[in-house]
Amino acid sequence: MRVRVFMAGLATVAALAGCGGLDTARSSGDGGGKAPKPDASSVSEAREKLDRLAVKGRAPKTGFDRDKFGPAWSDVDRNGCDTRNDILKRDLEDETFKAGTRDCIVLTGTLHDPYGGKTIKFRRGQDTSTAVQIDHLVPLSDAWQKGAQRWSAAKRKEFANDPLNLLAVDGPLNGQKSDSDAATWLPPRTSYRCAYIVRQIDVKAKYDVWVTSAEKAAMEGILKKC
Repeated sequence: MRVRVFMAGLATVAALAGCGGLDTARSSGDGGGKAPKPDASSVSEAREKLDRLAVKGRAPKTGFDRDKFGPAWSDVDRNGCDTRNDILKRDLEDETFKAGTRDCIVLTGTLHDPYGGKTIKFRRGQDTSTAVQIDHLVPLSDAWQKGAQRWSAAKRKEFANDPLNLLAVDGPLNGQKSDSDAATWLPPRTSYRCAYIVRQIDVKAKYDVWVTSAEKAAMEGILKKC
């Protein structure tokens, strides 16, 4: 029987929203269908949370290292699957799994990319692994410069593996985003921006990650259009 991951925060994920890869078959346009939009209450809550976030300048990136957030894709919930495969199972459709892994390692599936709207046929493989990536909606580097330097190692590991902060997306778009915040990068699929900003705010509020004045202004601008 297939097991899906439901951790704290997944209710928000559902409402708004390695070892992987895909083949080269892609459809152009808004293949993912109509992008989900948060309801009015979620937007209102996001505005309230944003107002409560501290507004500060970006701290130096000095000392940042991915390893400061724990090993990549740990099995933090101890279900036998690493976090990357948990998120692939959650976000893909029509998955197939490697035999003998108890439906853990995802071999193939279909991703309706929220950032660009493409429908992507996922295929695990060494030569295709970078085409579908798991994005940290609030990047680890961004968090490091806005509070995470002072966190315990355990809290940073939790942040890096929290499903609320993770999303399977088009690899090139994830690379384009890099460690940008909302002031410098937004999903090109404009119909997804409300959900994206609401969820970023949820993550920052949960972990008390501050925002810059430019970032807050950008978030407020998107929320006004929701």
